[in-house]
Amino acid sequence: MYTQHTSGRKTGSKDGFQNTAVSANLEKIRRQGLQIRERIDEILMMCDRDNPVYEQISSFGICLYILGYFDCPDLMGVDDIDAGQAGRILQNDFIPVRAADIAPDYNILECPEKYLLVVGDPLFPVHFAVPVDFQRLRPFFSKLTFFGSGFDRLSELMAEFIGIDGIGENDFQYFQKKPDSAIASASMGKIYIVK
Repeated sequence: MYTQHTSGRKTGSKDGFQNTAVSANLEKIRRQGLQIRERIDEILMMCDRDNPVYEQISSFGICLYILGYFDCPDLMGVDDIDAGQAGRILQNDFIPVRAADIAPDYNILECPEKYLLVVGDPLFPVHFAVPVDFQRLRPFFSKLTFFGSGFDRLSELMAEFIGIDGIGENDFQYFQKKPDSAIASASMGKIYIVK
């Protein structure tokens, strides 16, 4: 984790505003990291690969929930989204990045940047996976259709999807979440009829 400088010496501006901003940013990263860890633990409890209990949410919903994209108290409050909706979310709230631009020691719990690995055409994706910790043997977390949620290597994800609907090695792309991109799950296009 990040550590805070505690020597008592002020750096930056004379009045310590820079220290306060850095400290607040580190606290925000720590808080987000804890929330992400809690969400992953919740998902593993609800739809783990060994014993899936709750299977009504796609990889899109699972991964966006991990990133804090939905305004809901828990996994049960996530409305599932289809590939078209997932593509629109990518267009509006994420930007494409090269794999080489992600730090080789990236850890979602310690970094402000949040990424998705997108499989297939970004306008109509087939699968999402969240890069969690590049120091792990299996750094990606996602939900596979017939196997529930868990961690995978990139090679395992590629073996799972290459050849399906014409997906090739070039159809695995990274996207970075724009800062503070969040929506309420209720705004995902529900239709209400009032009598």
